[in-house]
Amino acid sequence: MKIAVIGATGTVGKAVVTQLATRHDIIEVGNSSGQYQVDMTDIHSVERLFEQIGKVDAVVSTAGKLHFGPLQELTPENFQVGLRDKLMGQINLALVAQHRLNDGGSITLTSGIVGEEPILQGVNATTVNSALDGFVRAAAIELKRGIRINIVSPTVLEESLASYGPFFYGFEAAPASRVALAYSRSVEGAQTGQVYRVWR
Repeated sequence: MKIAVIGATGTVGKAVVTQLATRHDIIEVGNSSGQYQVDMTDIHSVERLFEQIGKVDAVVSTAGKLHFGPLQELTPENFQVGLRDKLMGQINLALVAQHRLNDGGSITLTSGIVGEEPILQGVNATTVNSALDGFVRAAAIELKRGIRINIVSPTVLEESLASYGPFFYGFEAAPASRVALAYSRSVEGAQTGQVYRVWR
């Protein structure tokens, strides 16, 4: 298969590329690095990306920014970080990809454990991740041409504990290599509308 991995240079993205590259043709896409670049927040940039890479069999997104901070200090501008980037950025990818995938292709997005297990200072993250899970479940029943869509909801990564560990006391971390298996399951499997939780 020809697979575009958005966020390929990030921690999860690298693990996904490693997991899939032995069996498939991988196109690595980043915001400012990789074989191709895309600004997910700009749907025109997403459209240009697909014009460059042509038809693909699968699109995987492991990208998206969130805002972490106390509820009392949240501003609309803070909240827009997650809404504009991780939520609408990935939705932009799905909206364009549905028309650029080969028949029977797949879309895999990324949410996260806080969508169902809220943490302190994570209101933006919980809102965005929950919305993404809902988008995927709803989109799955409307996609045409046999196209599938799933989402991976990982726990905190072992590789990210130095940065995010204080937000996740009491949570069991997972290595990126284990998280990458869920993306393989989505891309190479047959299910659609699934939330693959890598924390149960």
